[in-house]
Amino acid sequence: MEVKNVMEKIVWDNIDRVLAEVPDVCRCQTCRNDIAAYALKHLKPRYATTHKGEVITKAATLETQQFLDVIAALTMAVKQVGKNPRHV
Repeated sequence: MEVKNVMEKIVWDNIDRVLAEVPDVCRCQTCRNDIAAYALKHLKPRYATTHKGEVITKAATLETQQFLDVIAALTMAVKQVGKNPRHV
C-alpha cells in the first residue's frame, strides 16, 4: 500500500450527504471536485501506509467531534462553491 490521506476518502464518502441538504447547488464533477478540495484544505490530513492503519484512522472519524469537523468543512465548501462555481 502507498501513503494515503484517509481524510480524502472520508470527505468523498460524505459529500453526497451534505449536498442532499442543499438542493440548489450544482453537482457536476467540477463542482464536486472543488467542494472536496475546499473541504480538504480545512481538515487535518490523516495519513496511513497500511490497510490496518487506514481502518484505524477511519474508525477514529466515527468519534463525534471528528465527524462533525468533516461535515462542517463540507458544508462550508458547498456554500463557497455554490456562490462561485468554476464550471460556468
